[in-house]
Amino acid sequence: MAEIVQEEGHKGKGKKKAKKHGTHIDMTPMVDLACLLLTFFMLTTAFNKPKVMEIILPEKPKENEKPPELDKSRALNILLIDHDKILWYDGLADPNKTLPVLTQTDFSKEGIRKVLLQRNKALYAKVDRINKDVIEGKLKITRDTLESRTKRMYKEDKSGPIVLIKAADGVKYRNIVDIIDEMAIANVARYTLVDINPVEKTMVKTYKK
Repeated sequence: MAEIVQEEGHKGKGKKKAKKHGTHIDMTPMVDLACLLLTFFMLTTAFNKPKVMEIILPEKPKENEKPPELDKSRALNILLIDHDKILWYDGLADPNKTLPVLTQTDFSKEGIRKVLLQRNKALYAKVDRINKDVIEGKLKITRDTLESRTKRMYKEDKSGPIVLIKAADGVKYRNIVDIIDEMAIANVARYTLVDINPVEKTMVKTYKK
């Protein structure tokens, strides 16, 4: 708040003239406002945690160490291509044998999600059942206990698919995020991001023709 103080002084033959002083600004309200803003930003910074996506990738094998063999019967290859399309096939592509047939789908509920749920029926049913029991109050456990049980289910799963996600040329970053979201929705226990191999590139080109 600004304040101008005036004083009257005598000058000359009894005439009175106002004496002006410099402007005085009261900074007390500004200090209070600064304290309030500081408290507000401290609280909002503490409670507003950044949203990140947790991706657990397999560890790289050490030198002279053979990578673990992949169960071909559980392998599900997802090829992300341009124009927000998805191609998928079961097993592994062996150039010395008949190549698998590619099937096209999309990111809708009736698309890749339906494929993942069909391949992951047993594990998805277990995880969904325990979550419903906790929500309905039939099972009273803490959130940490629920997460530990879910992780144990993922670790002990021996029937669900092992998904290999591969991106071809022209794929948008958004498609990578979307397909990882689908893994979480379908409760897929094992999936990883790998490079598309030359055989699969040829398969994609042949499919587009």
